Amino acid sequence: MADGIARAGWGDAFRPYLQKEPIAALLLGISSGFPFAMIGATLTTRLAQDGIDKKSVTAFSLAFLVYNLKWLWSWVVDGVHLPLLGRLGQRVSWLLLAGVLVIAAVANLALVDPSASLIATAYAAILVGVAGATFDIVIDAYRIEQLKPEQLGVGSGMSQYGWRIGAAGAGALALVLAARIGWSGAYLACAALALPAMIAGLWLGEPERHREPIGRRGLAAAAASIWGPLKEFFTRSGALIVLLFILLHKIGDTLANLTFRLLFDDLGFSNDEIAIYDIGLGFWAFLIGIFLGGVLYARLGLKRSVLLSLVLMGVSNFSFALLAASGHSNWGMAGAIGFENIASGIGGVTVVAYFSALCDLRFTASQYALISAAASIVGRFVTGTSAGALIEAMGYVNFYLLTTFLALPGILLFWWMSRTGLIDASIGDAGTAEQ
Repeated sequence: MADGIARAGWGDAFRPYLQKEPIAALLLGISSGFPFAMIGATLTTRLAQDGIDKKSVTAFSLAFLVYNLKWLWSWVVDGVHLPLLGRLGQRVSWLLLAGVLVIAAVANLALVDPSASLIATAYAAILVGVAGATFDIVIDAYRIEQLKPEQLGVGSGMSQYGWRIGAAGAGALALVLAARIGWSGAYLACAALALPAMIAGLWLGEPERHREPIGRRGLAAAAASIWGPLKEFFTRSGALIVLLFILLHKIGDTLANLTFRLLFDDLGFSNDEIAIYDIGLGFWAFLIGIFLGGVLYARLGLKRSVLLSLVLMGVSNFSFALLAASGHSNWGMAGAIGFENIASGIGGVTVVAYFSALCDLRFTASQYALISAAASIVGRFVTGTSAGALIEAMGYVNFYLLTTFLALPGILLFWWMSRTGLIDASIGDAGTAEQ
């Protein structure tokens, strides 16, 4: 089933990347990644440089919870047809609208002064989160429906390439421009990164694999759009176990990732050093990881490649415990960032391919929104409510050792799911259906 689709020879791992659907996935990923960076590491650096205390800085990661709530309105993207723009197709019209909303939200955050009003900054960050999450809903559905089942691995890899280009590009551009023209100008310049996804939609048009949800219009159709995706998913064999894995698998990784900039700041790394190592080296290491993820997915199949990636992502947190223990060390930072990004790149291909294959094509936007939101909600909630306090109470070394330990439940659960056949049983028609 999924493993059979994933297997291919070493030479075949390169040619599929040149097809138009994976190239479109690259463009979609660029636009998906940049709003995340605007309220993630970039905003963390901006707040830290304005002298905001650690507890307040890490509390801003609660803005990411909007991404975890996007399933609440994802049914709108599946079921509501836009006037006028809707003539371009359900997915394309929403790509254009969501892109405009993201540009407006980032521009609004650019004009807010954190040192003058943390509340206004928080509201602006949440608006970026809402717009970015809506953009993600459409982008993910468009990507999954454009890709054929055998392209899910390659498409996931290209999407991750794009995501890192968008996130790293926005992060690096913001750091460089902020030092020269200020944070407002930096954010305004980054808003243009919403355009690649909009261009991809106009280029490829409406996906052939897009299927309308059951029902037409009116209250009955709206109810079907809301309830249908959940009902379909939870009638599958082992659905609750699959959901538990989705919730648990990334707790340690999410908890660690959103605190890296605090570690770098406390260890005395400059903006230029952060740009070179965290963004520059991290970018290329992530690209290598994505390539390795594609190769491993092709050679090992879905189940073994996902399990390996989970182990690597867990161990990568340990490297930051070593960095925290060694202090300000460029070599130490390079090693930790390099290993973490390679592991994340591998996981970005394998895990995203599995999550994409879980979807029913009638409810792609709603189901993938639910899956992707659930994938990091626990880690983000813990980060926003206690990460700063944990770091201050136990220190960076013990904190990152804790995040390494928190990766174990997801690893063990996925191993058990593989042994019992729940992985194959959970695949939806996005991973099996032909056009």
